[in-house]
Amino acid sequence: MTSTTLPRNTDVRAVRLADLSQSGPTEFDITFAPTDLLDAQQTLELVKLTKMRFRGWLAPTGGSDWELKAEAGASVVQSCVLTLAPVKTRIDEKIYRLFRKEMPEFEDGSVNEMVLEDFEEPLEAEVDLFSLAVEAVSLALPPYPRADGAELENAVFSGDGVAPMTDEDAKPFASLAALKDNLLKE
Repeated sequence: MTSTTLPRNTDVRAVRLADLSQSGPTEFDITFAPTDLLDAQQTLELVKLTKMRFRGWLAPTGGSDWELKAEAGASVVQSCVLTLAPVKTRIDEKIYRLFRKEMPEFEDGSVNEMVLEDFEEPLEAEVDLFSLAVEAVSLALPPYPRADGAELENAVFSGDGVAPMTDEDAKPFASLAALKDNLLKE
């Protein structure tokens, strides 16, 4: 089995499977163009996406299916959830996909997704490498990025002459615990 390589460039977003070697893996190493980075930055709602790279291989497998193994890497900047300060994160994610020509179906012809594994997808004429990279970065993003030293502090608010309510008071069983303590003291 021989291996081929896509030309390394910044213009590849998707590849047509018909254009790839049918006898072995086709390697790729893509550093996405600035316009692609801007698209991904807006899609992922990032402060900044400084670089994104996607490398790996696509290979025919099992007669009519295709397999993809790759790594997505990105340098992202998000806003801290507490201070809105920029938080830089490096993302490196491994990706595996099996593009299947024959999908398990119900009797009515619709795809039975309950039988599919997370990595299985229907085979199309093209594989959108850009979308796969953006998806991998999206899933690896910290959901609540925090700047170093950022801490959530308790804030207590009340009107004049009113005892402020704290987070401890708002707990569901706090008043029952206080009542129990009072009863035990008596």
